[in-house]
Amino acid sequence: MLEIRVDDLSGEPTRELLDMHLSGMYENSPPKYVFALDQPGLRAPNITVWSAWDGPALAGIAALKEFDDGTGELKSMRTHPRHLRKGVATALLEHIISEARRRGLRRLSLETGTGPAFEPALTLYRKHGFRDGEAFAAYRRSDFNQFLHLVL
Repeated sequence: MLEIRVDDLSGEPTRELLDMHLSGMYENSPPKYVFALDQPGLRAPNITVWSAWDGPALAGIAALKEFDDGTGELKSMRTHPRHLRKGVATALLEHIISEARRRGLRRLSLETGTGPAFEPALTLYRKHGFRDGEAFAAYRRSDFNQFLHLVL
């Protein structure tokens, strides 16, 4: 049973997984299309980070960035390699969707890349109702990135 809790990014396991996430984005994306936030970026007042724990072990992380227009963005979704295919990403995504609804957001969006490294996440997002759409916030469409939206 996973415990999902707000994370202040002070713990070493969380910081290590965030570093792994950022490194993975640079490994699988052209550098100018890496929009993953570093740890200081995730400490912005309009961002909430959650971590999922399997007992004492960190299983995954995800964040919600809120915009003034009543929309939100899913950020920094990553499952720890030792917890892949155990439902961690699903639990985190469902938690954030529920929280976005509770906060009264009208839409949840995300930006991600194209290619094999992104397919598992895209499958998960689409299974939960996210649909392809236009660029949002300050993003610009390219041949590499894509945008998905879930109307809440």
